[in-house]
Amino acid sequence: MARPIAFEVPPYDPRETLRKRLEAVPVEHAEALLESYELLEQLHQTGTLRVLTGALAAGNQILETAVEAAHSAEAVRATRNAILLGKMLASINPEVLEGIVAAVSETLGSHQKPVIEPPGLLALLSHFPSQGTAPELPSSTASLKISATRSSCRGI
Repeated sequence: MARPIAFEVPPYDPRETLRKRLEAVPVEHAEALLESYELLEQLHQTGTLRVLTGALAAGNQILETAVEAAHSAEAVRATRNAILLGKMLASINPEVLEGIVAAVSETLGSHQKPVIEPPGLLALLSHFPSQGTAPELPSSTASLKISATRSSCRGI
């Protein structure tokens, strides 16, 4: 009878395989590899790598949501309006638009809001009617006018 052949499979170490492949890489690619490691490290530190991994995992769901949103009536109208606005803006002569922008900026940009002084007591009292609709209004107005003129005479 035949004897079985002893066959032992050596343990597989993926890190060792990768290390050997990296050692075999030509020197010309070493700088590119180092830069790619730095990029991966920055993506990891900022959390971008985690976001990209999540987006890949939920790829179908994101795609379905985007397609559903694109098929809505609002999205279709917004796309049509954007195309029409783009065509309209493209048809305007840039020199004419530049003139309009300059005129508007000169008109609105240089306008300063006027400083309005609040009216004094005498100015407010002069707006009261001398003969009001209420019978007590003229007497109260007259007394306020007298007190205001006295206080302005005294310098208060």
